Amino acid sequence: MEDFKPKNVDDFINAAPKEAQEIMVKLKNLIETTEPKAEGGISWNVPIYKYNGILAGFSLAKKHVSFGIDSLTTEIRKTLEEKGYKTGKKTIQIKFDQKVPATEIKQLIEAQARLNEL
Repeated sequence: MEDFKPKNVDDFINAAPKEAQEIMVKLKNLIETTEPKAEGGISWNVPIYKYNGILAGFSLAKKHVSFGIDSLTTEIRKTLEEKGYKTGKKTIQIKFDQKVPATEIKQLIEAQARLNEL
């Protein structure tokens, strides 16, 4: 996908390997249902959702999908790591054989939406 320039979120998902598509569809649906006013688009060549600023986004790596959000707290990071997810300062890596941690991601989206409203 290096030379691929997606026009929208669905283009990005459809061009990804099958094992990544299911995760990305779930992330897309989680973002869109948790914050229906969020607008999805492509920034930095990856899907980014905006709601009064950047809300969340995701990207594809070789063996995982990376979900990025600024509101990732130490508490939620610890919970996710205990469940086997690798996290960064503002990212959660979801390996192709892992389920999307929907409860935690929904909490993060809700928290980021509130922060963006300030």
